[in-house]
Amino acid sequence: MTEPRDGRIADAVYVLPLRWSRADDGDLTAYLTRLSSWIEVVVVDGSPPDVFAEHHARWAGLVTHVAPRPPGDDENGKVVGVLCGLRTTRSSLVVVADDDVRYDRADLVRLVELLGDAELVRPQNVFRPMPWHAVWDTARTLINRALGGDHPGTIGFRRAALPEGYDSHVLFENLELVRTVRAGGGREIRAQDLFVERRPPSTARFIAQRVRQAYDSQAQPARLAVELSLLPATLWAARRPWRLALLACAAVLVAQRGRLRAGGRERFPAAALAFAPVWVVERALCSWAALGCRLTGGIGYAGSRLRTAAHSERWIRRHRPPGTPTTRSVGASRARPAPLSRETSRR
Repeated sequence: MTEPRDGRIADAVYVLPLRWSRADDGDLTAYLTRLSSWIEVVVVDGSPPDVFAEHHARWAGLVTHVAPRPPGDDENGKVVGVLCGLRTTRSSLVVVADDDVRYDRADLVRLVELLGDAELVRPQNVFRPMPWHAVWDTARTLINRALGGDHPGTIGFRRAALPEGYDSHVLFENLELVRTVRAGGGREIRAQDLFVERRPPSTARFIAQRVRQAYDSQAQPARLAVELSLLPATLWAARRPWRLALLACAAVLVAQRGRLRAGGRERFPAAALAFAPVWVVERALCSWAALGCRLTGGIGYAGSRLRTAAHSERWIRRHRPPGTPTTRSVGASRARPAPLSRETSRR
């Protein structure tokens, strides 16, 4: 077991990939100032040179600030950034987070502690603050929680569980990472009671993400089939108002199940339940739009065009390089990491 040094979590690193068109307005800098006192931080910054230079001037004394290689036309820049971050550090425990994620100290410690029992930990994001479009998107989160688990903008894993990294030619990069770890024999913990704050996107970005999020379902055939059936089911129900009412009630009940799971009632507003039928209609339309994108060569994402949402575990196992060690064969230690302090090690 490693010991914390100077109040920081030992043998752990926080990797933050980003690419911004404008320099930080101060919010991320304030977060990095707090974060760097708790854990080693690597910011992989694919921003234009002038923005990178301004960030470097602000962050060089706080974190390791590096530039990744440019992603290819069919690559996900976030994955390229994560892999660059892994090459920058040798820490055994890795926390990857989007630039809108905001951990507090206790939640970060708990995530790292959970890695003592697994190769990968998936926490639960919750929007703070919560404007109307974040309440809408929270309906999606609640339905996902009810049906097995949401995919947040942050994840923790053991470096030994990704000996060869993971594929950068996919849209749903977190699912690809999760499946790569599982394909190598790694155990996953879905920590639905570990709530990590996330800043909501702008309204314009929220609208732009609708079809892209629906495209993710193409990596989950059973889910895709259900979502594609929503549009004909809605059109059928529209002929009788009581049928629409039943579909709306079903959506609300599923969302409520997700809200009641693992302490979600205290974290997610009841108003999100009213958006569950709205989200179902959204997905009914966007799933077909996403399918159209797939049939025409893929979907645009951050300057790239990606066709594959994510690979199956079977595909990943079949395409592992010869001789690649599995999680079990490399003997990844599951020794419980040391907490920062008795006061912050438990919620």
